[in-house]
Amino acid sequence: MEDFRKNFRGMLSFRFVYIFTYNLFQFCGHTWILANTITRFFTFGTDALADTFYSVGFVMSLCQLLSVLELFHIADGIEKARLLPRFVQVMEKNILLIVVTMCEDIQREPVVCVQFFLWNILDLLRYPHELLCVVATPSITMLQTRYSLWIPLYTLSVINEGAVINRALTFTEPAALTCPHFQISLSSMIYLPVLAIGAGMTVWQLLKERRYHLDRWNKRRKRK
Repeated sequence: MEDFRKNFRGMLSFRFVYIFTYNLFQFCGHTWILANTITRFFTFGTDALADTFYSVGFVMSLCQLLSVLELFHIADGIEKARLLPRFVQVMEKNILLIVVTMCEDIQREPVVCVQFFLWNILDLLRYPHELLCVVATPSITMLQTRYSLWIPLYTLSVINEGAVINRALTFTEPAALTCPHFQISLSSMIYLPVLAIGAGMTVWQLLKERRYHLDRWNKRRKRK
């Protein structure tokens, strides 16, 4: 009875409520973005690609801005993960959003819609897993889905991010100054090295985490 009371008090602690609410908000936000994008595509066809940023850009920017809190979660021990890879992931997304926000012409490009779609798929693989980890132990199916699908999808996302930056640079050429040339070029110079380093670190870390969690699950199953 005493153990139950301790567990119950732990479940109602501020940290539990906060991290549960945060992951639930991110899950709902990315679900709304993905549902909105798919619905608009089936309703308007390829014409919906041109104004994807205008329809979901604010919610996407809000979700990505709030993801900065995850750095404090890791530093404070609320979430168990490595700080540097997560820092690179968070910064690369926010820098890319800054570039897209500053350059209105790139917002209508299909690569931006594809990027939002990949980001949402990746986050909808991660946040339900994090949400389940708060309240229970994830199943082997959840673990395999989280760590196996995430790696190839993340690789596609990184390739598309490079395409977005390359497309943005075409709008900042001196002959077509439709975007702030200096600011976009400077952001791209910062972003591309971060993207390359972050992609390598993230994939390496995910492979390690996948092996660790699957080995841990197999050991737990053998004990039973």
